[in-house]
Amino acid sequence: MDRRTSIKWVLVASAVWPMAAQRGGYAATAPVARGYGTDPDLGKVYHPGEVWPLTLTASQKRLAKVLADIIIPADAHSPSASAVGVVEFIDEWVSAPYPANQIDRPVVLNGLAWMDAEAMHRFRKAFADLELTQQHRICDDICDPSRATPGRRDATRFFALYRDLTAGGFYSSPLGRKDLGYIGNVPLERFDGPPPELLRKLNLA
Repeated sequence: MDRRTSIKWVLVASAVWPMAAQRGGYAATAPVARGYGTDPDLGKVYHPGEVWPLTLTASQKRLAKVLADIIIPADAHSPSASAVGVVEFIDEWVSAPYPANQIDRPVVLNGLAWMDAEAMHRFRKAFADLELTQQHRICDDICDPSRATPGRRDATRFFALYRDLTAGGFYSSPLGRKDLGYIGNVPLERFDGPPPELLRKLNLA
């Protein structure tokens, strides 16, 4: 199974994991916005940062881009995660003032801080400045909870959440939906129902 197929399966079994504060982490205070605000003007085009202040700094975005593209790199069929706006999606996600987003916010911010701290500890460089093989060595140590050492379990929870957000942002984009083979939201002249072979496979025929 290739990496992209694996990521598609991750979407099915995604989970949100809280994470304790990490050493030297970025500030992870919740957004100051209260409640849900007023209804948006559906006739207006909103630009990033207009609905609520965004969170990620330039260096955090750079790290976020590298990590997202490790999780979903470009292939022969589709571009990489960052090319379809996944970093912007994650920035909006951790900046939103809703309860679920505020739970994820410190997980992502502290997780990004851990990635840089671990890269500096091992290789004396920021994560985004490492060679790809070095980046993969760090990711390989936190991508599987069953192999995580006690000191890296929080980082493993961060990676699981970040992988889910990356996959969610990618596969909800137009190019990501095309990569999935999703054909919804398309007007049809007629609809003949599910394919017979699918119904037989599901024991519904």
